[in-house]
This record gives sequence, structure tokens and C-alpha cells, in this order.
Amino acid sequence: MNTRKATVRTTMLLGTLCAALAATAVIALGMGFVRIPPAEALCVALGLPCGDDVSLRTAAIVNQIRLPRILSAAGTGFGLGAAGAVFQGVLLNPLADPFTLGVSSGAAFGAALCLVLGLTLFGAATLPLFAFIGAALTLAAVLWIARGDTSRSPSTLVLAGVITASILSAGLSFLKYMADERVSTLIFWLMGSFAGSGWTQAITVWAASLTGLFCCLWFARDLNVMSLGGRTAASLGVNPARVRLFLLMAASFVSAVCVASAGIIGFVGLVVPHLVRLLSGPDNRILLPASALAGAVLLLAADTLTRAVLPHEVPIGVLTALIGGPVFCWLFRKRHAGRDHA
Repeated sequence: MNTRKATVRTTMLLGTLCAALAATAVIALGMGFVRIPPAEALCVALGLPCGDDVSLRTAAIVNQIRLPRILSAAGTGFGLGAAGAVFQGVLLNPLADPFTLGVSSGAAFGAALCLVLGLTLFGAATLPLFAFIGAALTLAAVLWIARGDTSRSPSTLVLAGVITASILSAGLSFLKYMADERVSTLIFWLMGSFAGSGWTQAITVWAASLTGLFCCLWFARDLNVMSLGGRTAASLGVNPARVRLFLLMAASFVSAVCVASAGIIGFVGLVVPHLVRLLSGPDNRILLPASALAGAVLLLAADTLTRAVLPHEVPIGVLTALIGGPVFCWLFRKRHAGRDHA
């Protein structure tokens, strides 16, 4: 009976999040400088007959401007939410997110270097490629710093990540100094934005996010076992060091593509898993997809707010920090208040 209740609860949670994502996307399609009825915008986006009064201008706005941006925002939130849940599960740290190990900073450094140097070696794939190289090298540096700990314990990895992130922060400041006339473009990109998102960007971020999520879900059971401790996991046939390395690489790959897609967007990977864990519980088989969907809803709603509601478009990274910061403070105080009463 308990298993059946858990299955129903999981289905309701994931179904509700999917419905919320679909509803948010439809509402976002109709919102903007040019108001379009949501039903009409949805028909245009799906290629359904909408009557003879749909102009070419409306179709162009929906299919070439709004739909790619909506998909990019949702895909980036999807990836950041999943990556945040993976980092928190691997590092056994509720404060972990893609920034904890410096992975996002490494991706940002690689992408910023590409922008400053004006590199276009591989066309549109150059920026994501440099972002991933930066993230991969950062992860390698973290593992190298923590090499003295053969088990690569979470506390050692977090400390190594803090050291690496500090160095990369100085590197980003140096790139801003060297950017000269490109410094405004670099700073605006680092603050995060989906302005100008195209179909290539949307397809890339969704492909990376879905691939990363499925890879992490494959090891979700092992991640659950690892939460019991390294010795317990090893006794149950799980290799903590190997699983931890694979999951960190998968989450780093997703984070790198998301950073290359939209710049640095904080607090999504930190706050979303916290909120979802209150509803789903600690089981990563449920937590990972639920965090991904909730991240997509949150980031899409935030992008719609800054694009279509606010009088001036605010960089999405700034907006998520303004929203996520107070929410995280509330969650943090509530968590510790519960401990004190206990």
C-alpha cells in the first residue's frame, strides 16, 4: 500500500510540474511587446490551422523570436536544476551547486576567453566547446588538488572547489581588464541573458540537459546508497569514487553547456533542489527529474518576467539572484529553526 501511495504521489508531482511547465510556456508565448492571444500563439507554434487572420508578422514573432527563447530558458533551467541536485547528492552538502566545485566559473572563464579573443574556429559550437573545456579542466584541477584523498571525500572536493573557484574569479577579472572595448559585452554576458537565443542554442541546451539527466538517473540508485556513507555503499557493491567521478563529469558537462547558452545564472541549482526535496523526499530517482522540471519552470517564469513584465529587461542572472537569495535565506533559517526546536 505504501509503495502504491508513493507511486501515486510521484506521478502527481511530476505530472503537476509538467503541466506547470507547459502552462508557463503557453503564457510566455503570448506575452511581450506585441500581445498575442495564448491560444493563437500555441497554434502558430504547433503549426496548426489558426484561421486566415494570422499574419506573417505574428508567425515570425512566435517561431523565430519567442519560441527559441522560451525553449532556451526552459532547457537551461532544466539542466541547472538537475545539475544542482546531482552536486548536492554527490557532495552530501545541501549548499552545493554547480558553483561549489568551480565548474560554472571554469565554464564561464572558457567562454569569456573565447569572447575576448573573438574565436570562431567551430562556428556556433565554439562558445559551448570552450565552456566545456573550461569546466572539464576545472574539474580535473579540483580532482588533482584533492588527489591526496584517495576516496575523494565530499569535504575534500568542496575545499578544492573553493580554492579553484577563487583562482578562476581572479582570472575572470583579468579578462575583463583585458577586454577593452568588448568589456561591456563580456560583463552583460556574464550576468546572464537569453536575448537573441536561436534554434541552435535551444536544441543544444536541451540535448545536453536531457542526456545529462538520463546518465545521472542511471546511477540514481547508487547515489541513494552513497548517502549512507562510503563504507556502507562499498559493502553494497557500489564504488563511491567511480560513481562520484562519473556524476561530477555529467553534471559539469550540463553546467558548461548552460553557462555557454546564457552566461552565469546563480541560485537555480541551489534553491530548486531544496524546494523540491520538501515535496519529493530524498530519493534521487524522483528528486532528479523533479528538480529538472522545477528548474525549467522557475527560469522560464523569471525570463518571462524580465522580458515581458518589467519596464526594462534585467539580466536573468541578476533577477534569479534577487529572487533566489531571500528564498534560500528563508529555507536556511527554517531548517535550522527546526533543528533548534528538535
